[in-house]
Amino acid sequence: MNSKQTFQWNEMTMGTCYYPEHWDKSMWKSDLERMLEAGISTIRIAEFAWSKFEPLEGEFTFAFFDEFLELCRKTGMKVIMGTPTATPPAWLTSKYPEVLNRRIDGTVMEHGGRRHYNYNAPIYQELCARIVTKLGEHYGQHPAIVGWQIDNEINCEVNVFYSAADTAAFRKFLQDTYGTLEELNQAWGTTFWNQTYTDWEQVFVPRHTPSGNVNPHLELDYYRFVSESAIRFCRLQTDILRRYVRKGVYITTNGMFGNLDNHKMEKECLDVYTYDSYPSFAYGLDSPSDGEGLGDRQWSRNLNEVRSICPHFGIMEQQSGANGWNNRMEGPAPRPGQLKLWSMQSLAHGADYISYFRWRTCTMGTEIYWHGILDYDSRDNRKLAEVKEFRALQKKLNPICGADYEAAFAVVKDYDNEWDCTVDAWHRRVSYASEQGIFEASELYHTPYDVVYLQKDSELSDLAKYPVLIYPHPSLIREEQTALLKAYTEQGGTLILGCRSGYKDENGQCVQIPQPGLLAELTGTDVPEWTFTSLAEPPVFGSFGEEKMEAPIFNDLMKAGTDVKVLATYDATFYAGTPMLTEHAYGRGKVLHLGTSFSRSNTRQLLQYLGILEPYADMVELPENVELSVRSKDGKQWLFLLNYTSTAQTVTIKKPMTCMDCGKTVEGTFTLEPYGAAVLEC
Repeated sequence: MNSKQTFQWNEMTMGTCYYPEHWDKSMWKSDLERMLEAGISTIRIAEFAWSKFEPLEGEFTFAFFDEFLELCRKTGMKVIMGTPTATPPAWLTSKYPEVLNRRIDGTVMEHGGRRHYNYNAPIYQELCARIVTKLGEHYGQHPAIVGWQIDNEINCEVNVFYSAADTAAFRKFLQDTYGTLEELNQAWGTTFWNQTYTDWEQVFVPRHTPSGNVNPHLELDYYRFVSESAIRFCRLQTDILRRYVRKGVYITTNGMFGNLDNHKMEKECLDVYTYDSYPSFAYGLDSPSDGEGLGDRQWSRNLNEVRSICPHFGIMEQQSGANGWNNRMEGPAPRPGQLKLWSMQSLAHGADYISYFRWRTCTMGTEIYWHGILDYDSRDNRKLAEVKEFRALQKKLNPICGADYEAAFAVVKDYDNEWDCTVDAWHRRVSYASEQGIFEASELYHTPYDVVYLQKDSELSDLAKYPVLIYPHPSLIREEQTALLKAYTEQGGTLILGCRSGYKDENGQCVQIPQPGLLAELTGTDVPEWTFTSLAEPPVFGSFGEEKMEAPIFNDLMKAGTDVKVLATYDATFYAGTPMLTEHAYGRGKVLHLGTSFSRSNTRQLLQYLGILEPYADMVELPENVELSVRSKDGKQWLFLLNYTSTAQTVTIKKPMTCMDCGKTVEGTFTLEPYGAAVLEC
């Protein structure tokens, strides 16, 4: 299974993040009333407020938040309560410096920022368990609290850990994984460069080496260890809270960050998953779509990933203003309409809860330029007006709550290969380029896709609902994954594999069998040679029928089996005439082997060849600048049309549909205003 979602919103809901500790108490009531008047019914609080509950070690007080929560109860404001473990207090880090994280060179990450702790210091686990227990005991039955957030942005900013506690925990992780040093030495290939270990005390988390190299097999296990450490830290808190929270109150955390198996964390620890969406981070605002990325539209790629973790997720932090810290990240303010557009972007991809960060822009500290809905002067502004506009539309869209996202195909991923991309620059280069190329083709040619992660508990049903799967570059492949892909293809599915597939085992060591290794039976191909494309030569293409097909970055030089159809051949350099794209029947399905990376252009050609390009073309005709997302429920479909540009866009509606905003039937020419969005029911 790719999700174990046990909570789902039953109506479209809007919220914001609020920090009562930042503001004079005289402002609380009016702030809550203004929020409610704007349609905000839920607030998140307390995720950085440890000292308000435990100002000194072992001395607990709840008076401050008792007073605030009582006001929330009286006004009818619902609350998501954060556990405050993302910012341990000064008394803690001063007395127990072993809780502080270190850089790879041993430099201590000192108190004064956030996320300066490590997950594995026993005393930190103990003190976190104690504060969460105290909060659970005191607030678990509070009527205003509808949810709990664990920590804040687990693995954000810092997702590598090099303290002494981490080395101790890493050794335990490896002992549990391998049992003996002999097995570990074999898995890590320690005979290379004389790295053989003869005592567990010789094993450390990655450390500085003269050339900057770390054993890649050690490093791969290290990222697995970091993920397990973070999940264990999350589970520590959720296990405690479940003893105290009242029925119907959900537990979540806000992701999605690196070196972390977010799918496993959601399944083992959470009821629902939430995400922090800041679209203006993506390659700049309103970027051209012809080579420099898709601007804020790029954020839809992240939302596709979030949906793979939790199909009906929430947004804990939706961008409402300019982003920036005092020391970095200078972001422009949202242009008129963009705040609402970005909210619709999240909703289009499956979010039924949208919470803005934040209600008020902070007047102190690092985030004075991380603007909220209200600016420093507290006056009504155009951002607040857009929040109100979005809420009015959100109410009309309430029938869509719980609707599924429709996808024409799925991109297959797994964490072993994600982490190997961190370790392996060759793998990273082709993988990252291919993910971007597939996303751009999907966006510009209006062919929505899902992301599916292969996990230990993945089943055929997780894959079989998609007619086409693209598994771009599974360099590491396991027997159980191969068996699942065979079952998918045998029952009629179409699988597309890219170059650099199947040449490593689960430890990242290269296998001594012909590529694509375990996948060769599926592809029917042999790859005796391979190469990066050369800057000394013109770009490589293939002959694909009457068309040219791009072959960027890396090329597998393939041999096709006797029962394999060659769809394209390289037409240049020393391997001109060799197969570039093949098709192999397998069971009732087929496997396409693309001997290069995926680009916007060749992905479009593949989708067109397979007959799944622009699946909604009979319903709507859209320019490239407009994103199409579709959600469906109970036999109804809703088309989301999102214009990310500063100019009006004209679309053509080919059959009568109902505009969810105005309630009118629309057909024919339809105009989307700059940064505008429309939802059409059909």
